[in-house]
Amino acid sequence: MQDLPIEEIDGDEVEVVVDAEQAGGRLDAVLAKAHDVLSRSRLKELILTGAVAIDGVVVSEPKYRVKAGETITLIAPPPEDAEPKGEDIPLDILYEDDQLIVINKPVGMVVHPAPGSPNGTLVNALIFHCGESLQGIGGVKRPGIVHRLDRDTSGVMVAAKTDLAHQHLSAQFADHGRTGPLHRAYIAFVWGTTETGKGTIEAPLGRDQNNRLKQTVRKDGREAITHYAVEARFGGEGWDITRIQCQLETGRTHQIRVHMAYIGHPLVSDLVYAPGYATKINRLPPEVAGPIVALGRQALHAAELGFEHPTTGEEMMFEAPLPPDLEALEEALEDFDKAFAR
Repeated sequence: MQDLPIEEIDGDEVEVVVDAEQAGGRLDAVLAKAHDVLSRSRLKELILTGAVAIDGVVVSEPKYRVKAGETITLIAPPPEDAEPKGEDIPLDILYEDDQLIVINKPVGMVVHPAPGSPNGTLVNALIFHCGESLQGIGGVKRPGIVHRLDRDTSGVMVAAKTDLAHQHLSAQFADHGRTGPLHRAYIAFVWGTTETGKGTIEAPLGRDQNNRLKQTVRKDGREAITHYAVEARFGGEGWDITRIQCQLETGRTHQIRVHMAYIGHPLVSDLVYAPGYATKINRLPPEVAGPIVALGRQALHAAELGFEHPTTGEEMMFEAPLPPDLEALEEALEDFDKAFAR
């Protein structure tokens, strides 16, 4: 069984694959032997509360005997000392019932408290909006959270309001839509013109050894698969920008940003994974360069989210329109194309 990287225990989904040597062992014992970050008692607690899935199905029995080839996914964070407080922060609510809430996360909002962002997060807003009942669901510092978006990525998110919803939704995200109804689609504006109208990027991702805040393609990384399709192409003399839709088959940190940079088409205005492309702005006409400079963040938006409701079984789909900054960019690109009849 592969080791669990210590830095991935806090805030990242963790997966291990059972090998022949570990087959037949208890679930809690196998996880405890895989790393020394969490105690066996803490792992048992996480299993009992639905924080561990096997092949996408939540298993809440610590005595479960694992089988060779099974993928164990830890889908809940360890407890934190500090407990976030509710804050009266406006939310753009797309849907809400007694089990879950779907919101359109704005640019600049951090999902949960972290070093450097102790408050003003989505979690603080959810605690205030949903009340104290939300606290304790899915972890002290991340109540209700089943998936994340980067601070500067806008778009659709779902949060759980009950333990049952948290377990059900977490299992769907752990499965990544391979066998279930989970659907995630992102809109991105990337530099250049892709060779084909659609494609699949399969490149394992892991922590950049030279910069722990970045991810990179690594042979020993975790499986990462991104499907993309071109929706529109824009450009002029010496420059091209493409609007693409990305669908994820895995959910790694910065996955779309790293994968698109890996194939030579980094996201517009991504200063982390495409710093060299900032010089491209100098080649752009002012009417296009202006909206890009104004972005100040990667041109990425979580446009669609679909999942199965945890109690009714209904397949639900939600969409969030492009935020004003990306809408302004797209309008500028369309206007340029019309003016010069590309």
